[in-house]
Amino acid sequence: MRIIIDGDACPQTVKEICEKAAREFGIDLIIVVDIDHYIVSDFQVIVVEQGRDSVDYKIVQIFKPGDILITQDYGLASLVLGKASAIIHTSGFFINKNNIDTLLQSRYISERIRKQGGKSKGPSKRRREQDESFKKCLYKVLHEEFRKNKQLRRKKEP
Repeated sequence: MRIIIDGDACPQTVKEICEKAAREFGIDLIIVVDIDHYIVSDFQVIVVEQGRDSVDYKIVQIFKPGDILITQDYGLASLVLGKASAIIHTSGFFINKNNIDTLLQSRYISERIRKQGGKSKGPSKRRREQDESFKKCLYKVLHEEFRKNKQLRRKKEP
């Protein structure tokens, strides 16, 4: 089990929450970004060429069954849904088989509106509540996985 972050549009607070959790639980964390994003981390950072969906393609390539994906990209989420132990949106909710169709439809409608010259609602300013919701989702998954798989050993926070 690893945490994999779609790092291009990921808020810094989310990265920090993931880094802390990875240290605490002793699991790997991988942040994937394109060359336009400068990321400093104690964990692995994979930098790919700039290009439409280049980060997504790399994540699909390296994603293993049981990994946790952190993303805002519903298309990417749909590609790894069958292999992921969890997919968590950076706003603090799970992307799963129960909501993926609705999320993809919403993305499609917004895209159509923009292509016709209209405006769709953009992201609002990040709120502390989103960070708290995200943290709850991530820790819920980690605790469940560690309960199921006793061979994973949780490390104590220094």
